[in-house]
Amino acid sequence: MVAADLDGTLLSTHGQLSARTTSALRAAQAAGVRLVFATGRRQSFAMQVLGSAGLRADALLITSNGALTRTLDGKLIERNLLPVEVARLLCSRLAAFRNAMVFTFDRVGPGALVIEQRNALQQSIARWMESNAREIATVTPLEQAFEDGNSPIQAMVCGTLDHMEQVIAALEADTPAARQLRAAISVHRTEYAVRDLCIVDLLAPGCSKGRSLERLAASHGIKPAQVVAIGDNMNDADMLAWSGHPVVMANAAAQLRGLAEASGWQWTASNEEDGAAQAIEAALAANLESAPYPVPVID
Repeated sequence: MVAADLDGTLLSTHGQLSARTTSALRAAQAAGVRLVFATGRRQSFAMQVLGSAGLRADALLITSNGALTRTLDGKLIERNLLPVEVARLLCSRLAAFRNAMVFTFDRVGPGALVIEQRNALQQSIARWMESNAREIATVTPLEQAFEDGNSPIQAMVCGTLDHMEQVIAALEADTPAARQLRAAISVHRTEYAVRDLCIVDLLAPGCSKGRSLERLAASHGIKPAQVVAIGDNMNDADMLAWSGHPVVMANAAAQLRGLAEASGWQWTASNEEDGAAQAIEAALAANLESAPYPVPVID
C-alpha cells in the first residue's frame, strides 16, 4: 500500500499532478499496490486533480484529514461527523476567530462549505475561496447551519501563522472550558510558511489520516511494514509514524522536518522535483511481486 498526501506532496506548488507522478501512480496500481490519497481536502476538491489521472476506481481517498473515507468513485467506506453540540461549542469557545472559520458538510453544491464572513478568508485563502465559490454559503450566525441536526464533517480556521498561534493557544489553555473542548475534538495543523498561512482543522475525536489509514490497511490485510506513506506537513505526522516506510518531502514544514530528523524517517526530493514519484518508483523497484487485478478506471 502507498499512502500519499496531495498538496505539497503529490501536487506541484500550482496544484497539479505532473506526468511523472501520474505515471508512477498508474504503475503502482498495475503492480497490485493499493493506492491511498490522504488529504485535508474534501472529496470533490480532491477529485479536481485526481479525476483525470486515469486511476482505477479501487484507489482509496481519505478526506478532511480522516473524517471521511471513500473509494475514488465515491463509494462510502467510513464517515466521522462532528456532533452538533460540539460544533456549537466551537463557535462559542472560538468566538474571536469566527470570521476565519469554515464548517464543512458532507454534501455537494451550495452549503457544502459554510462561513459567517468573507473578508478575512478572502485575505488569507483567496485562491481556495475562488475554487470553492459554488459550494460556499454565508450563514449568520454560524450556528444556524446546524439547525435540524445537521452535523458538519469539520471546522477549519485559517489565517496567518501568528493569528493561528492564538487559536492553538486558546485550545491549549489550562482552563476547564479549554479542557472540555479538547476532549471533544481532534486538532490538526497545516502550515505553509512561504505563504504565511496556517490551517487549523477541528474534527471529531480520533479523526486523523493515520487512524483512517490504519483501519483501511487492516481491512485489506496489510501490515504497517507493507505501507509506504509520503507527506509534507504536520497533518501527515501520525500517518507517517504508523507506516513502516515513512517518506518526508524536502519541502516539508519545519515542524515535520524536525520530527522526521528525530525519528530517522526517509527523505525524498521536493514536490517541484517529483519527490513523491521518486519515492513510489523506488518502492516499486524494491518489490514488484504482486500481480495486477482488473478494476474499472475512473473517467
